[in-house]
Amino acid sequence: MKLLLVNADDFGITEGVNRAIAECHTRGIVTSTTLMATGAAFEHAVELSRSLPELSVGCHLVLVDGEPLLPADQVRSLLAPGTNRFFHSIGEFARAALLGKFRPEEIEAEASAQFARLQRAGIRISHFDSHKHTHLFPVVLGPALRAATRIGIDAIRNPFEPRSTLSMGTVLRDRKLAVRTAEVMLLRTYRRYFLRQVHASGLWTPDGSIGVAATGSLTQAILRELLTRMPEGAWELCCHPGYSDAALDAVRTVLRKSREVEMHALTDPDVREFVAREGVVLQSFRNQNSNRATEAH
Repeated sequence: MKLLLVNADDFGITEGVNRAIAECHTRGIVTSTTLMATGAAFEHAVELSRSLPELSVGCHLVLVDGEPLLPADQVRSLLAPGTNRFFHSIGEFARAALLGKFRPEEIEAEASAQFARLQRAGIRISHFDSHKHTHLFPVVLGPALRAATRIGIDAIRNPFEPRSTLSMGTVLRDRKLAVRTAEVMLLRTYRRYFLRQVHASGLWTPDGSIGVAATGSLTQAILRELLTRMPEGAWELCCHPGYSDAALDAVRTVLRKSREVEMHALTDPDVREFVAREGVVLQSFRNQNSNRATEAH
């Protein structure tokens, strides 16, 4: 069986992104989303989620390219030198992580603060992932898992993409896609450690993710190819729909025009029919957690 959890990242970053995610849920195939506790449109996202009872809402943990919820002096090791902000790029973050710059207790404290903000807003957190997949780094994974298990979060994104989710011809036709595919494959070195730690924590995670390398390039054609080549098992499709508007222009992000391209692909009338034809069962993190709880009893 092929189970597909379609998760829209960056809920709460702008109202335009929030509206697009809602549309992709009501008119398309998005089943889950992850909310940024630090997002400028956090309250709007929370209010919108109340009108979407079937949308599974998790936390999009932000440890890069943003500001912490906690006071700077409580998370100093996580901040770019001379600033009160996180490191801007994932490259800068990765170097600091590999050099042992981050204090695990500060990561756990910030993760706990972000989870708590969602809970205080009435969100029942179904799962969590992280902005730019920082939780794949061991220095982040352990503290984040401890924070999640302490408040009862049941699931986490497995950010590792299977090999050959796209044909070599498709990858080589798009330089950006080719570079991201190479980066994603390199990061698979963390996969075994990730799975071992997650299983030990008791959280559930899918078999992996698709669409990670295609971030910024998720056209309807690429979406169809990903779904066609998706292996058996439970997989998460990572996506970033949104409206490219003035509010998004004010946000530090490389994903702008591509968000509307993704939105159109995810809401295309033929997509749900195509999913059914491929024998793919749409699932949400919340439903998956409920099914597991039922089986356990």
